[in-house]
Order: sequence, then structure tokens, then C-alpha cells
Amino acid sequence: MTRFLLAMWTAVGVAGIAPPAGAADTGAANPPDSLQRAIQAGRLRIGYANEAPFAYMDSRAGRLTGEAPEIARVILGRLGIGDVEGVLTEFGALIPGLLAGRFDMIAAGMYVLPERCRQIAFSNPTYGVGDGFLQRTDNPRELHGYADVAADPAARVGVVVGAVQNDYAARAGVPPSQVVVFPDVVSAVEGVVAGRADVYAATALTLNYVLTKVPDWQIDKVARFVQPTENGEAVRGYGAFGFRKGDVALRVAFDRELAHFIGTPEHQSLVEPFGFTGTELPGGVTAEQLCGQAPAAPAPAPDPS
Repeated sequence: MTRFLLAMWTAVGVAGIAPPAGAADTGAANPPDSLQRAIQAGRLRIGYANEAPFAYMDSRAGRLTGEAPEIARVILGRLGIGDVEGVLTEFGALIPGLLAGRFDMIAAGMYVLPERCRQIAFSNPTYGVGDGFLQRTDNPRELHGYADVAADPAARVGVVVGAVQNDYAARAGVPPSQVVVFPDVVSAVEGVVAGRADVYAATALTLNYVLTKVPDWQIDKVARFVQPTENGEAVRGYGAFGFRKGDVALRVAFDRELAHFIGTPEHQSLVEPFGFTGTELPGGVTAEQLCGQAPAAPAPAPDPS
């Protein structure tokens, strides 16, 4: 257990949650332009939730890393912001923390969802991925999707607080009594190993990363997983960076540079160590479409894993 914790994530508290300089102004009716403030300071704070492979603290290197922080460093560097400071936050507190001015951007691989779009603004997505279940190899239950959990009154599915998998379970008819909510990925995996949940629901990328870190644990992905559906189509989650709605200049500048980066050899080489491949590229999907503000473009086929 100790080796797992050290290999994957640092304990909560590595990065404090102190308000940034000028936080008193951030909550004002007309907040300072975060882009100009960050350029002048040469620094920008990002909120993350310690969920590999999207954003996590590498305890051995003492470095905040993962798909989102590494992309953020490249894009912000191109904007003249050389220092990226991480603020560790539980996933469910990322949006409140952003709105409270504890940081100026969410870099946690957060899915773009209409209900979130009502609170914050998103960059265009950097990846698209399907879901999966993690289980103990001796799990006797045949749980190949959320519908199977709903059909078995004794089954329990583990989810991370604030994650979209909560919604997938609810839409499939899984009652709250069968949902075990964990504060983070580490707790969820440990919960499955300890038998507190039969399966842990997360993105396929998260589960792939977990399995590379604990190859000798008796856990594995559920085979033949049935993706959740919406309007008759398999759901594919698209992750992006989050901004306060008033920080238009920061978001627009970030998106402009992002458009020149996503899908390039430099981008794919950067995210490959975290398990991202060309299959997870977002294609032509935009935040506007995902927020329901523009006609949806055809999405790539879901990841079959």
C-alpha cells in the first residue's frame, strides 16, 4: 500500500491552498485581467485534483505532472508565463476554488459538461475518452456496465466525488445506496481492494495508469465494458481546462495557442508517457459544442477498451 501511494501520488497537503496575491480583487465585480496579471508576475496558479494520469504530484521528482499540467506549461510558456504553480484541491472543490480565486485555471482533465459550463468557461478539449470499471480479479459479480450495477441490489460501484461517473450511474438507475463515494483515486482503488466497492468507475485512461503502477495487485479492468449512452449513442468524455467566465482574454489566448499544439508530434510525444495515444485526440469537437451552444460535430468512435 505504501509503495502504491509513493509511486502514484503524494499525500494531500503537498501544495497548500493559500489565496494568490491580489485575491481580494479577484472576487470584485470587475476583476483584474488574469492574463495580464500572470504575464506581469510570470506566474499562474492552476488547480488540480491529484488524479493520474491527468494531473498529479510525482513524489520522487517533486514535480506536478500529468497530461494537463504538462500541456499547461507549454501553452502558458508561449504566452510569456514561465512559472506554473499547482494548488492541490479535491475534485469536487475545483470549480468553487476557481470561482473563489484560489487559482486562475483548472488543469485536471475535467470533462466539459453543460452543467459545468453554466458555472465556468472551458478551453477546447485536449482529449476524448470512454469509461471503464476496475475490479478485484476474484470479484464474483458480472458487472460489465452501470446497468448491471443497477440490476443487482447487492452491487456497489465506487466513484470519486464530483466526477461525471456519479451522473452516469444515476442515469442508469443506480440508487445512491449502491454508490460509494471516495475523495480521490487512491481511496477508490483501495476501496475496491478492501471490498468496500465491487467496482471502481473511471475513465479508461485512469484505469490503465493505475494498472501500470500496481501490476502485482489482484485487480484488473472489467472486460467487455458497456459504455454509458446518451440519446442512443455511447458517451465519450472530453477533457479541457477551466476558467472563470470573466477571464475572457486568458481563455481566448490559451485556446489560440492550444489550437496550434493539440495533435502535433510535440503534443503527442508530451502526453504519450501518460497513456495518451492518437485514439484519444478530440478531433474537431469544441467546448462550444460540448456546452450545448453549437451544433455537435461527429465524434470519434469510443475507445473499445
